[in-house]
Amino acid sequence: MWRVVKRIEAKGVFVRLWALSFFHGMAPGFWVPSLTNVLKAEGLEGWVAAVFAVVPICSLFSPLIGGALADERIAAQKLMGWSSLLGAVAIFLAFGALDIGLHPWWFIAGIAFYATVSGPTWGLLATISLANLDDGEKRYPLVRLGATLGWMAAGFLTSYALDADSSLVVGYAAAGARIFAGIISFGVPNTPPLGQGKSWRSALGFGAFSLFRHRDHAVLFAVTGLFSVPLVAFYMYSTEMFAMLGDKTPTASMTVGQWSEIAAMPLLGFLMVRFRLKTLLMWGLGLSVLRYGLSGYAGLTGIVAWHVAGVALHGVCYTIYFVTAQVYLDRRVDPAMRGQAQGLFGLMTSGIGPLVGALFCAWLRAVCVDETGAGWQNFWWILTAIIAVCWIAFGLFYRGKKPGE
Repeated sequence: MWRVVKRIEAKGVFVRLWALSFFHGMAPGFWVPSLTNVLKAEGLEGWVAAVFAVVPICSLFSPLIGGALADERIAAQKLMGWSSLLGAVAIFLAFGALDIGLHPWWFIAGIAFYATVSGPTWGLLATISLANLDDGEKRYPLVRLGATLGWMAAGFLTSYALDADSSLVVGYAAAGARIFAGIISFGVPNTPPLGQGKSWRSALGFGAFSLFRHRDHAVLFAVTGLFSVPLVAFYMYSTEMFAMLGDKTPTASMTVGQWSEIAAMPLLGFLMVRFRLKTLLMWGLGLSVLRYGLSGYAGLTGIVAWHVAGVALHGVCYTIYFVTAQVYLDRRVDPAMRGQAQGLFGLMTSGIGPLVGALFCAWLRAVCVDETGAGWQNFWWILTAIIAVCWIAFGLFYRGKKPGE
């Protein structure tokens, strides 16, 4: 009887975490893909670059601070809840400012506040899930799958239920999803802080940089930051590449990456209990080399199918590398530092990497691709070379634990 009760409790924890992940992924799924079209509909196409730049800038330090608070001062689920609710207010006010005709700077200010308070949430989701799930390394990828499905559900609702592909309604819908995520956060298991830090340096999350003293940690963070630079091109230019190759529905074609991510999540849980983390991380980087090479070959040949194959492989690569990296941090970092470790990971993947990547990829596209659309192969192959450097560096400098350690 006791075992049955424990199984029911464990299932309840998984369901709540999955629902949290679903609504957390749904919120950006409403407004991020539609943002460019919304701003164009409002006559603000000149502000697109500024809005996309402000998000990684505001994400430079908020993941670190959020991770430090979760480690030392506030239970992670409470911090997740309040961050989600504040994010709902911020995104509501940002789109509301456009709705009533205020200057676009008010919109950017709202997005900046949203990015700041939301910066720690992905790391907090990983911390809460891995701390409370039975067999977390196998089941966390399934929880993370909820975010992918939430993003996709938001896209379908935007296009087919709300008819809001170019409407400010997507901002209000995102606020609603964030409210649901905030409410659910307060109902997930308690994940109290385990650290004892009292200094201002610790409170700001700067203590996380001490993790660079550990060789494997330093390699993971450095490679992840560099790897995140070419990844920005996937979001910035994949649809443009589809259109150049004659695809009439480039946005729909991009969803093949999400479908492959759905397939990869359960598979990763199976692989994670059978292979070393280093093996999975190497596979994630190695497949990414192939993935970008395929898009480069599409630019050379003009055959859209090669680009489709590359985008499809993207979901697999992203899942294998980034989810495995989060599990690595949970497994290899002291429990009192796990929130800060996830925050530092968020700094690399949402702040430094994307900020440098946005600037570099925009420059590279201007240099490689001419007005006729020629030169895409050089663009993608240079990015392929950067990922190949990541793969080589990780293989050479990351040691990992040997079987049995």
